[in-house]
Amino acid sequence: MSTIHVLDDNTINKIAAGEVVERPASVIKELVENAMDAGATRIEVEIMAGGTSFMRVTDNGRGMSAEDARLAILRHATSKIQAVSDLNTIGTLGFRGEALPTIASVSRFSLLTRQEGEDFGTRVDICGGQEPDIREAGCNLGTTIKVEDLFFNTPARKKFLKTTHTEGGKINDFIVKLALSRPDIAFQFINNNKVSVVTPGNGNLFDAIRAIYGAKAADSLLALSLDGEEIHISGYITKPSMLKSSRAWQTYIVNSRIIQNRAIAKAIDNAYKSLIPKSGFPLAVVNIEVPQRTIDVNVHPQKSELKFEDESRVFKAVYKAVLDAIRPAADRALGEVAAVVERPEHHYTMEPMRFVPATEPLSPVPSWPRAGKAAAGGSFSHASAAAGQAFEDSVRLQQTPQTIYEAVHGKARPAMEFHEAQAALQQERRQEAALQPVSPARESKQGAQAAKSLTAQDPCRESGVLLENDGNIIPIGQVDLTYIIAQDAKGLYIIDQHAAHERILFDKFSSMAEGIPSQQLLVHQILSFDAGEAALVEANQDLFASLGFHLEPSGEREFRLTEVPADVPVSEAEDIVREILTNLHDMHRTTAKEIRQACLATTACRAAIKAGEELSLRQMQIILDELAHTPFPYTCPHGRPTILKFSNDELAKMFKRTGFGF
Repeated sequence: MSTIHVLDDNTINKIAAGEVVERPASVIKELVENAMDAGATRIEVEIMAGGTSFMRVTDNGRGMSAEDARLAILRHATSKIQAVSDLNTIGTLGFRGEALPTIASVSRFSLLTRQEGEDFGTRVDICGGQEPDIREAGCNLGTTIKVEDLFFNTPARKKFLKTTHTEGGKINDFIVKLALSRPDIAFQFINNNKVSVVTPGNGNLFDAIRAIYGAKAADSLLALSLDGEEIHISGYITKPSMLKSSRAWQTYIVNSRIIQNRAIAKAIDNAYKSLIPKSGFPLAVVNIEVPQRTIDVNVHPQKSELKFEDESRVFKAVYKAVLDAIRPAADRALGEVAAVVERPEHHYTMEPMRFVPATEPLSPVPSWPRAGKAAAGGSFSHASAAAGQAFEDSVRLQQTPQTIYEAVHGKARPAMEFHEAQAALQQERRQEAALQPVSPARESKQGAQAAKSLTAQDPCRESGVLLENDGNIIPIGQVDLTYIIAQDAKGLYIIDQHAAHERILFDKFSSMAEGIPSQQLLVHQILSFDAGEAALVEANQDLFASLGFHLEPSGEREFRLTEVPADVPVSEAEDIVREILTNLHDMHRTTAKEIRQACLATTACRAAIKAGEELSLRQMQIILDELAHTPFPYTCPHGRPTILKFSNDELAKMFKRTGFGF
């Protein structure tokens, strides 16, 4: 007697269900993809208890005839392909013909469908893979599929399902990704009688992202665009300042198919290197179009993976598209790259108002940062320093306070009457308009004449109207000697002075491929190391030289520091060298590029302006101008945002000025 026998169809379907129907989300994915292939423009998904007890997918697609409905529930019955050669040019999401029979074998299944022009539709009921009950029924155009009691006849599979909340979340994620892949379809997802996802279906991907993720995420989007010979990339990615803790909100679409691909994920990570912390991931919707012959979708039963003919080409294309998107264009205003403040908390307090006279000298004008360390190289260029000196000289003549901090903490007369404070404020604005700095591109030629040339501006500047400054952001003061407060016509900005200057220096250092300019020290420093550190210094002499540090052996475990980078203060040179050594010691099996990047981040961090340093308005303006012209102004090299924005609408909401008409 033979021990080998052929399994019956019911058993085969249940085995296949283990591959195709892994969980309720798999059912929704298969049914929604079928609706999309049927030409639907509106799809509604409703579930209860995470999909374990009830799921329904309704579409307005072409529907099926009675004959097609009978065939659709048979295994390997499909309208998508006819021969094996069709696998090379598949243009639909489904093609295996396994979804409906396998779903019906492990649930209480009901299908209701009608084509245009037919008076009646067709209803198919199947309970756990048994013989189908097929009859005529009245229904709308399109198809409605209802799945109840999933895995009721396979208790082993049902036992391994997660909680209803988790399963519902998985379904929500699938709906979101499918909606992003087809913004021309209006999706509605109802979870336990609550509407969770609604998209407009107008064909605009930006509007779909806004409907799904909200206005805050939409305001942080950067467009992706790349047109190659055989590869086209479109979509959106968020600024590095808006991150999530996982890749769950990254969607990769290839020829309208949702996929998972390590090469695409790695390309995004590499493009965002040094812009985000290691624990964060940006939102990304990457839509890739390639010739169908260059991919193979017949890799996995769930069709979530595919093979590229040339994966390295896709990697390079995605990397370039993302890099071009996050690198600000030359004419992009700094306000456009500012991070949107997420859910600001409102705290209302009553503080006594204290007016400070704008014309009374309060304290000596603060010195230019590290002006006494000219030999060590200041944080700004010599041209900037000259312009700053001219500004400070003119300020001393005008005898006005330089910073908000100085005005608050300096010597002041008793509080004045309101009309007196108003007059003093107008006088201060006129003086600020006259002393408004020139742009960095002209300051090297006009540094000494900055104050004089700016007194002949247009009448609106003379009257103190500074908001229409060609789209530039204008500083108005400091908070806690750490944050620069600025404004333009569109809103209020808060800039982390250390993070902003750190980004400026890092990008400047990174652009110097031949090595960072260094300056010789008049008095050399002798640095002593332990045996391990000395060995690292000896092995990385070229790396230190490219970073602007020249170290010469001067004894056992001692090195003579003869040159330091032009932007690094001498007093901090030794600390930076030792921190670089720490990075070298901690980084194992890494590339020379990664080592240099980590070292540049350390150098920029230590050389940048620190929190607690008082800045003049001129210095604040230089930071803003240089930040606007640096390649990647969004975050510091360690991933912290450099600039936050409160739009005029957000300010109005905070002060509850909406809906009152004033």
